[in-house]
Amino acid sequence: MPTPETYENALSHVRTFSSPSELRITDIRFADIAGAPMHCSLVKVYTNQGLVGFGEVRDGADKAYALLLKSRLLGENPCQIDKLFRRIKQFGGHARQGGGVSGIEVALWDLAGKAYGVPVYQMLGGKFRDRIRMYCDTDVSGKDTGTRMGHALKERMEKGYTFLKMDLGIQQLLHEPGALSAPLGFLEEMAERSKAWYESRRNGALSDLERRTLRSRHYDIFNIAHPFTGIHVTDKGLDLLEQYVAEVRAVIGPEVPLAIDHFGHIGLEDCIKLGRRIDKYHLAWMEDMIPWQYTEQYARLSRAVTTPICTGEDIYLKENFRPLLEAGGVSVIHPDVLTAGGILETKKIGDMAQEYGVAMAIHMAESPIGCLAAVHAAAATENFLALEYHSVDIEWWDDMIVGKLPKPLVENGFITVPDAPGLGIEELNDEVIARHLHPDIPGLWEPTDDWNDYWSNDRLWS
Repeated sequence: MPTPETYENALSHVRTFSSPSELRITDIRFADIAGAPMHCSLVKVYTNQGLVGFGEVRDGADKAYALLLKSRLLGENPCQIDKLFRRIKQFGGHARQGGGVSGIEVALWDLAGKAYGVPVYQMLGGKFRDRIRMYCDTDVSGKDTGTRMGHALKERMEKGYTFLKMDLGIQQLLHEPGALSAPLGFLEEMAERSKAWYESRRNGALSDLERRTLRSRHYDIFNIAHPFTGIHVTDKGLDLLEQYVAEVRAVIGPEVPLAIDHFGHIGLEDCIKLGRRIDKYHLAWMEDMIPWQYTEQYARLSRAVTTPICTGEDIYLKENFRPLLEAGGVSVIHPDVLTAGGILETKKIGDMAQEYGVAMAIHMAESPIGCLAAVHAAAATENFLALEYHSVDIEWWDDMIVGKLPKPLVENGFITVPDAPGLGIEELNDEVIARHLHPDIPGLWEPTDDWNDYWSNDRLWS
């Protein structure tokens, strides 16, 4: 058993940037930004020693998912990451509901790294790679032919990207007569509700009741799961989608990996028909063709086509990936660090997938905070494939962070894994953030004291 002298002697050789055992959380505050590329809630977790940890609530989520955790974290040591995660993880859920727990977990890792003076990846067991391959996601807006999309992707390749993704789905067929079959009037109703909702957000002419009603009706129709919409793709529609992919490949060539996403709410059988049509174009994967919860349908889909099947960005916690892996429903898993449960949970998910021979890509449509959280998880996970990048056209994206980091952060399609403590971010650039605050949520790191004592008997057993 080590003597006190031995302990003190060993501790004298550990370089810490604070007194980690005395570190305590004193406050949590937020700043909501828009267009980076989505609405994101940035998080600061403050401590009694002046260290600040940075996190982020997942794109499109609400910071309330993180605010309700504040009273359960104040006064705690942020270095006790696993203990605190186990305390708060019951307040997370799938998709955006996982954003609060996951974003706070990221900030805890950042604080622990800063306290001990080591990068996050080192605390996860070290890194498998020095650079993280980014796949460049390019949406279909303004690219109404495969040739135009192909040239847009070609420009990505010229910037150094070695892995690509594009949209392909029924949204490209809505104005093509005879391309889709659905209950008469249903597609028109979807289009009308969508247009009315987005116009109401711009013009502000509706009353509060009218706006809420419109929002609920818009949610209702777009929340109908794929098997229940009655939407089918006709042979003409399949021809057009196949032609789109063929035109893309004609421009970018056969060598570069190309994944596809955003098929729309069509059922399993139509997904199989489409998959068989485009198998010949050796795609990297087909993503989120049906809701992730339908495990047996994923298994049927995976057996019916030869293109790798991918899902996972809306799955919270490792145990919820297991059924898909056990059923053989996926060849690639695709967690988002800010939904899955944070950095450590994402690594655990990747390690579990490796046991089934499944690769891990990482979904990411967030700020540089969420991006660097994913970078550290990717560096520490052996079966990692590529990390999403959706902000290539946003000039101010990496101006939000300050640190000993490359500028731009993404260079020639890769991010160099930072060796600086924590995530590698020394501070946030409040001037840049202030210029891009969400118009409906304008506060910048405002007090959140109203949440300090929010409490209930949360134990899940008697």
